[in-house]
Amino acid sequence: MYRVRVRSVPPVVLALRRFPNPRLTGIGAGLFAALTMFVLACVDRLLFDSSELVYGLLFLPVSALTALWVRPADLVTAPISVPIAFAVGVFPISGGSEGLGGQIMGLVTALAVHAGWLYGGTLIAGLIASVRKVRQMRARRRYVLAQGRGGAPASERAPRSAAASASPAAAAKPVRAGAGGAGGAGAVARRPQRP
Repeated sequence: MYRVRVRSVPPVVLALRRFPNPRLTGIGAGLFAALTMFVLACVDRLLFDSSELVYGLLFLPVSALTALWVRPADLVTAPISVPIAFAVGVFPISGGSEGLGGQIMGLVTALAVHAGWLYGGTLIAGLIASVRKVRQMRARRRYVLAQGRGGAPASERAPRSAAASASPAAAAKPVRAGAGGAGGAGAVARRPQRP
């Protein structure tokens, strides 16, 4: 008799399961991250006077959510779209001077100054996407192994079905009475030779 072990789920995991769990495409995850970072940067500019620390701290959870919410088929896009979202969001707080050239220089300077936050968020997104990919590959391997175990009787049935398909052909041949032994089978299969 087998005993089934029931693992208790920690309350933190149960609380996290109540949160929304959308599955975004690669483009959808990139748009989510870019729009969220742009809105957060505007809020940072209005409330915190373009604080680098606030923007960087807000970037980390957005990176994690982007990697968690992207669908499994598009996991590779999460670490790619997060730095793009960082660059889009840093534009309102870059503080460049007047004119297009001044704005571009302010953006490049802000990206260089905030490189630590950029690398940190990208690392978080990459780690979460990698862990999800490894779990997906393990689940696929378990599924294939389970299908292989369930398919073993079918592979054992294949020789039986081959023998069954060969037996009607053997049953269709006439067998002479008294033809037995080693030469009996050969005698049935031979045709009479013409003179």
